[in-house]
Amino acid sequence: MIMIDGENLTINDVVSVSRNNAKVALSEKGKKKILESRKNLEKIVSGNRVVYGINTGFGELCSVKIHQSKIEELQKNLVRSHAVGVGNPLSEEIVRAVLLLRANALAKGFSGVRIEIVETLVKMLNKNVIPVIPEKGSVGASGDLAPLAHMALTLIGEGEAFFNRERMKSKDALKKAGIKPLKLKAKEGLALINGTSVMTAVLALSVYDAEKLVKNSEIAGSVSLEALKGTDRSFDKKIMDTRKHKGQEDVAHNLRLLLKNSEIIKSHRNCPKIQDAYTLRCMPQVIGASKDVIDWVKKVVEIEMNSATDNPLIFEKESISSGNFHGQPAALAADFLGIAVSEIGDFSERRTARMLDSKLSNLPSFLTEKSGLNSGFMTTQYTAAALVSENKVLAHPASVDSIPTSANQEDHVSMGTIAARKASEIIRNVEYIVAIEMICAAQGLEFHKPLKPGIGVENAYKTIRKYVKKLDNDKILYPDIEKVAELIRNGEIVRNVEKEIGRMR
Repeated sequence: MIMIDGENLTINDVVSVSRNNAKVALSEKGKKKILESRKNLEKIVSGNRVVYGINTGFGELCSVKIHQSKIEELQKNLVRSHAVGVGNPLSEEIVRAVLLLRANALAKGFSGVRIEIVETLVKMLNKNVIPVIPEKGSVGASGDLAPLAHMALTLIGEGEAFFNRERMKSKDALKKAGIKPLKLKAKEGLALINGTSVMTAVLALSVYDAEKLVKNSEIAGSVSLEALKGTDRSFDKKIMDTRKHKGQEDVAHNLRLLLKNSEIIKSHRNCPKIQDAYTLRCMPQVIGASKDVIDWVKKVVEIEMNSATDNPLIFEKESISSGNFHGQPAALAADFLGIAVSEIGDFSERRTARMLDSKLSNLPSFLTEKSGLNSGFMTTQYTAAALVSENKVLAHPASVDSIPTSANQEDHVSMGTIAARKASEIIRNVEYIVAIEMICAAQGLEFHKPLKPGIGVENAYKTIRKYVKKLDNDKILYPDIEKVAELIRNGEIVRNVEKEIGRMR
């Protein structure tokens, strides 16, 4: 059970709820804060003061005062008018994360909503009512207005939702789940749609996947190093101690564990080759730099997940208009994440290309003993190259762009949701790039038998061979790529390797 209170949610919690359907509950602390915040808002409203978003219009229309009798209609109109997203629906796991993050943000106790709002979000999660949220339409300030408006539609029984993966009208989904649709009161529509929960949800899941991908890239790199008869000397701790980047130190530590007791490395310890190519020798420096970025992004995301990001915010005696909805922290983090993961793909593809080139690898051309009649793994590198090139486009930062909205009232926006979606797409691409490297590297090891690789490399090789057999003659390769990519995503290779060498840093 994941308890929410607006303070303590972690990325692992998000994954548990979004991917593993863990149940969610509102903590007593969270309930108390929500109730207190609502009391504060009602005091402010009862004083007949003009307060943005409560008894005024929105955005450029903030100077238009709304009569008390029209406040509920105002909130419903807000949700309806802002539900303008387009494109394919966000995946179920992303929307589950969105529901969790929005409930957690409201539970922080500065949004002024009734407790029924948060309890309904929690019920929707626990009973698997998943709003249909189109993936495109957010500029990332004022938060994720369009996608969150689609989420809010379901709460009031409008729009569409999935119930047990069947798409239907929201009112029907709620009815099947035994949940009553809500009538929105003062500020509640605004509190639901004005926040960064969509970009943060996508980014949280991406960080989790990127952490796994880094470990897989280290494993893939170590298998390639053995296939190419590289040296482990460049990973010596004495070298790492001269340049104290944590990521670099951690990656070198992991590589030493993966390559420990390698008969292949021992067999050419005194060979004439002086230095390895950069994509072998510089794995700690390059992969480590990306790892440091991912660690930083994780910190940003976990702060954002536990923040109040709507406007205005409600305090004991006042409502203050501010800009916590602005997605710039998440936008910059998402762009940096995309760049960092893209580099892991660049690095991996170059090792694959080296293994396939007999002039560089001293292995059979394209890793087949029957080249000419067989093409071997020649065109797997084409796919890797295509994905690397695609990532070069996707890695261009979205956050450097801004198009003003709301008649220039919102004159700078973050594009954070675009940045987060791009980072997620880059991660998917790099999973395939690393999968291709793993398949090629495992084939490369075949030509060094009976010599054994390092203990971690051998374990990775055995896991790959459980699903992908040695290539003797040309065959259809895309199912193998898909299978190894799935092993990367589900963590099986890393789990098996860590059972042998201990937990990778």
